[in-house]
Amino acid sequence: MNPKEGLHLFVSVGSQVVDLKQGEAILWSAPVSTAKKGLGELEGSHQTPRGWFKISEKIGDQLPLGSVLKSRKPTGIVWNPTDPRTNDDLILSRILWLEGIEEKNLNTKNRYIYFHGTNQEHLIGTPASHGCIRLSNDSMIRLFNQVDVGTLVWIGM
Repeated sequence: MNPKEGLHLFVSVGSQVVDLKQGEAILWSAPVSTAKKGLGELEGSHQTPRGWFKISEKIGDQLPLGSVLKSRKPTGIVWNPTDPRTNDDLILSRILWLEGIEEKNLNTKNRYIYFHGTNQEHLIGTPASHGCIRLSNDSMIRLFNQVDVGTLVWIGM
């Protein structure tokens, strides 16, 4: 699968960057944080899956920046960058839930692999997640507003 003209996301795990592309043209880029444990498709591996995906759900539209989501629902708590640092891996601001579309990654949605904002913004640009693709909260909202359900996503080196 290689979208020549369509809007799609291209995640480079080697560069820790996501590009929003129209065909080969890069429309927007942002640093990301993929899995600390590398790439893989096994359930419970805490690795970022590889290959082609589509955005299956967009969650959190209109929530305040830094809103904490638990089980894909807003908790009513809003994280602030001035809050004390913790090792908690919070899911913040917005979620783009990925669904695998290749045989090797069909379990992705059931693994709860997302693009999401994070309270670990200081780790963006380095592999540090538990499998998801983390962005700064500002970047997450910007990305969320530029893509639709069904947008294709490629993740690889």
